[in-house]
Amino acid sequence: MSKETSVEKIQISTDYIKLDSLLKFAGVTATGGEAKEIIGMGKVLVNGEVCQMRGKKLRPGDKAELPELSLTLEIE
Repeated sequence: MSKETSVEKIQISTDYIKLDSLLKFAGVTATGGEAKEIIGMGKVLVNGEVCQMRGKKLRPGDKAELPELSLTLEIE
């Protein structure tokens, strides 16, 4: 059995959003500490590559992926 990946489009009204803030904004994590932990464990891919920089700036068109979840940024 294969697990289905949920795809969500996240709209932002700024030029960029930091990775840890994106995870909180999208409701993936409840706190910044939780986001930091997930990112530090190497569980997040940014544009297809593992990213452990919680302050990584993501811009519209960028994609953040976790197991079973894909977030794509769009401009609001």
